[in-house]
Amino acid sequence: MGSKPRSSQVLRCSIVIRAYNEERHIGRLLAGILRQTVRQVEIILVDSGSTDATLAIASRYPVLISRIEPDEFTFGRSLNLGCGRAKADLIVIASAHVFPVYPDWLERLIAPFEDPRIGLAYGQQRGEAGSRYSERQQLAKMFPDHSVSRQGHPLCNNANAAIRRELWERRPYDETLSGLEDLEWATWMMQQGFDIAYVAEAEVVHVHQENPRQLYNRYKREAMALHRVQPWQAFHSWDFARLYLSNALSDCWHALREGQGLGTLADILMFRLIQFWGTYTGFRHRGPVTRKLMEAFYYPRGFRAPSPPQVDDMKAIDYSSLANGPGPGEGAGS
Repeated sequence: MGSKPRSSQVLRCSIVIRAYNEERHIGRLLAGILRQTVRQVEIILVDSGSTDATLAIASRYPVLISRIEPDEFTFGRSLNLGCGRAKADLIVIASAHVFPVYPDWLERLIAPFEDPRIGLAYGQQRGEAGSRYSERQQLAKMFPDHSVSRQGHPLCNNANAAIRRELWERRPYDETLSGLEDLEWATWMMQQGFDIAYVAEAEVVHVHQENPRQLYNRYKREAMALHRVQPWQAFHSWDFARLYLSNALSDCWHALREGQGLGTLADILMFRLIQFWGTYTGFRHRGPVTRKLMEAFYYPRGFRAPSPPQVDDMKAIDYSSLANGPGPGEGAGS
């Protein structure tokens, strides 16, 4: 276990990672953190009862480990536990199944905080080659290729985000929500007069390998949380039908244009059906629907061809030679 920096003065950021049975992914994320241009960091892993090799792999890296019992877990509670141990003024939050694409991920993600009115920044997410096609389409819609220095709504995502610790100390995450604790906290933060920055260049790959039941549960709990955070929202049977059809048709159009086979088309139909059925069962109430929220969460990507990919001068991190632990001389504070 690596030594912990003595003072928050030498820390650029504290990185809080939530994990449960992430042995397939945690090593890649930690290796990617150690290869960042920003080296003055501390890494805090909040584990909620892993029974695989997650903790054994993490122990090979300079990581502070906190534990929370599975029956006590909520997304907000685990985040609060990790943030409570953070010593830096900026707290970076990362899912255990993401990994940075470039060595300047952290540098880009925390750059907006040079503006004292920025209270939260979040970065781009994209799927890996093996991700479901519709999952990749969803990420492309939610996380576009252009940055926004000040966005006018609270939509964000804690799989790849950073916040000011002083704001978290004033108002920790809601521990009672089943999801969307990031949206709820960002709404409060904006009410205090702070802004949100979206940083497309702070790019991570987000690996979702969910079976149909897990996929259904994710969208159901997020809909339940949205009902709590914004109780005027609703999702009727008509919303289910039109959004399923529009998203499925959009995805199939893009897939056929890219030469995808019948297996991809079948997976698209299955993914979108589970997504919106989970959303529908999670709402189960009546009320008005705001256009802004519906566009961000549910509307399809559309039928425009994708723009050419951006060219980045920074060379991507090479994970091909990743072993089970850090290389010689690697460490979060080195």
